Amino acid sequence: MRRDDDIEQWWQRWLNSRDPHARDQLIVHYSPLVKFVAGRVGAGLPNSVDPGDLVSAGVFGLIDAVERFDSTRGVKFETFAVPRIRGAVFDGLRSLDWVPRSVRSRAREVESAFTELESRHGRAPTDAELSTHLKITAPEFQKWLNSIASTTVGPLDRALVAGAEPRALSGDIPDTPASIVEDGEVRRLVRGEVKRLPDREKLVLSLYYDEGLTLAEIGGVLGVTESRVSQIHTKAVLHLRARLSASGVT
Repeated sequence: MRRDDDIEQWWQRWLNSRDPHARDQLIVHYSPLVKFVAGRVGAGLPNSVDPGDLVSAGVFGLIDAVERFDSTRGVKFETFAVPRIRGAVFDGLRSLDWVPRSVRSRAREVESAFTELESRHGRAPTDAELSTHLKITAPEFQKWLNSIASTTVGPLDRALVAGAEPRALSGDIPDTPASIVEDGEVRRLVRGEVKRLPDREKLVLSLYYDEGLTLAEIGGVLGVTESRVSQIHTKAVLHLRARLSASGVT
């Protein structure tokens, strides 16, 4: 019997009779998806993060996807599962408290500098103005951005809160009409603030989140190094965090 026939039978047994053995077989079969997603996420994280922890978290997303999958909707299981696996991996990262406190502290200092300088000048501050305000050299400011970059991985909505204290992120938000409206309002505010960013920051965010380009590919488009693109991306996320915080959103 061909492997595809086995998979189809497992799906039929699971969807029709909720056979736990069939579910387990499906989880084993699709487990490479977890390793793939966890590997992509882990590529942007510091070495202190154990890849095994990411895979373990991702398995919960795969289990959830198998249990919630509805074959009548005409969507491939892989398409349905990957976002749930990715979400579970980022939820696992959140619970691991993998961002050092020193990095969070630096991120908050940069965000405060953005807020104060924008209020003072009525425009986005330059790198030189930010480093002067922080009382560090320009090369040190670039090193700060490099260290903070680990807090800005993942989907933009997660990156915007990834640098916060873990206790502020604990617990699930109930899927109530009020929370859905609030989420839609936050997304509208984020889109509006992105439009107000400096052109290069806005372009990097667009290419990264909307077009799905890697940092290296964006570097090729802009004619700069991958490291520089990472710095621009980090600065853009911190800039957004500062503006949303000033609006009372985050």
